Amino acid sequence: MKKLFLLAVSLLVSTFLLQAPALAAPAIVIGLDDHFPPMGFRDDKNEIVGFDVDLAREAGKRLGLEVSFKPIDWSAKEAELNGKRIDVLWNGLTITEERRANILFTRPYLENRQIIMVPAGSPIQVKADLAGKIVGVQDGSSAVDAVLKDAGTASSLKDLKKFSDNVTALMDLSAGRLDAIVVDEIVGRYYVSKKANEYRILADHFGTEEYGVGVRRGDTELAGRLDKALDDMKADGTGRDISLKWFGADILKR
Repeated sequence: MKKLFLLAVSLLVSTFLLQAPALAAPAIVIGLDDHFPPMGFRDDKNEIVGFDVDLAREAGKRLGLEVSFKPIDWSAKEAELNGKRIDVLWNGLTITEERRANILFTRPYLENRQIIMVPAGSPIQVKADLAGKIVGVQDGSSAVDAVLKDAGTASSLKDLKKFSDNVTALMDLSAGRLDAIVVDEIVGRYYVSKKANEYRILADHFGTEEYGVGVRRGDTELAGRLDKALDDMKADGTGRDISLKWFGADILKR
């Protein structure tokens, strides 16, 4: 009887092991706006790609973490993070004092400016020419804050129109429904490089800022591990290679 019992247990264990999936690596979910090239967007195969996507994948590999990407409504990013529907925000996330109240940031890894893009043939030359004009921004982005902080310019606008993503704003700019958009320089220059005859960037801008990776405020260990991964990528040249792939230059902040 005892032998039969042990045999039955052995068979059950063997069956379980055969059917059970292999143990997976610890996983993190990264929230992003998948209409934010070249930081994170969908390619012609509908796969999520981009500069920040490559950085995140490399960081995950170094930390032994399985990385997945979840497109989110960028205006609800803090709720997504603190509601634990995602673990990390990594998608051209500007570090601001307001965001620090709800997000723990890594050290800055990139510098950015909020630039003004207009159609190539636009008469707008300087920021003051935006008076009476319709200007587009991505809702929930630091472009909104940057424009509103410039109270003189903000109050002179006919309308500050908010969009769910920059791609839609650019479509309205091309269609003549907007006079200008304010957008991250990283994103704007990427679009200008693709359509040099369609858009123009003004010399005036709405200030310089820095990008960081965001985690929940209590996740100090994860933030520290991400800092180390980014530092190591800068030191061994991997970060440079990723930067060269997307921008043709090493633009990572040292």
